[in-house]
Order: sequence, then structure tokens, then C-alpha cells
Amino acid sequence: MEPRLLEKYRREIIPELQKKLGRTNILSLPRLKKIVINMGVGEAITEKKYLDEALDALTLIAGQKAVVTRGKKSIAGFKLREGMPIGCKVTLRGKRMFEFLDRLISIALPRVRDFRGLNPDAFDGRGNYSLGLTEQMVFPELNPDKYSRSQGMNVCLVFQSRSDDESRECLRMLGMPFRTE
Repeated sequence: MEPRLLEKYRREIIPELQKKLGRTNILSLPRLKKIVINMGVGEAITEKKYLDEALDALTLIAGQKAVVTRGKKSIAGFKLREGMPIGCKVTLRGKRMFEFLDRLISIALPRVRDFRGLNPDAFDGRGNYSLGLTEQMVFPELNPDKYSRSQGMNVCLVFQSRSDDESRECLRMLGMPFRTE
């Protein structure tokens, strides 16, 4: 079965973007290529179980197995050696990507405490959007009794587009709750 957001994208958003941007070629329109969810677990250096907890949580949230990220170089101040496990990440594409985005927009973001909308300027200049969540418990898949500590995460939405404005418009049409001044 096709995810709800993917169906909306194909039926409503593509024709609307074509009108708005004045293009007939669908491949020239901005589109979401992948979503990368990353959890940095600095405490994993001293306590191995924190990394296992984060891996388990990220796997549940994404619906796909998370991979361990390792330190690229040694930093004495952080007691970090090259190759040490320091976090985990998941790269979502296709149907899973749209399912995750739908859950993020409709379920997780409204559950964030004191949520007033996302920053509409958090684009990188190439059309990619990044946001940070301070708490993993906004996702209903996680059982709060199972996780001893709160863990944040970074979510990066990678677009194939010409500019930040095109990606912003595409996200707005998908239902991303941007802050309005």
C-alpha cells in the first residue's frame, strides 16, 4: 500500500508545484531524495548501554535498522579515540521515508512541548532542511518505561532542488508546520 503523504505528493503537490514554478517537466521540480536521522551519543564512550538504547530507539522510530557511527579522529579532550562508537544513524528512502515524514509532521511535532512551529530558515543553501528534536519520546512507538534517559536527534531532509525557496514551498505543501512571523 502506498503511504498517504506519497499519494498526496503525486496527486496534488506535483501539479501545484508545476503551476507555481511554471515548469512542465516533473523531474525539474523539487523532490525529497532521502531523510537521514542521526543520534549522537557522547556518553557511549563511557557507558556502552546508552548506545544500545539509542540504536534500539532509532530502529523503532525509523522502522529500519540503525547503523553505528564511529569517531573519525581521536580527540583527547573528549576521551575519544578513532573508530570508537559515538552514535547511530538511519537513512530512509522511498515509502519508508514518506511514512516517517507523515508521522513526524502529524504525530511527533505536535507532541513537542511549547511547539510554536519550525524555523523556516534552517536550509543549507542547496535546498536541504535540518531540524533537531531534543526528546525521542515524542514518537508514540517508544515505551517511556523502557528508556532510562532522554536522547535527542537530528533529522535532515535531503532535497533535489534548485533553491531553498523551492524546497521550502514543497515542504509547506507537504504540511510541515513552519513558524510564521
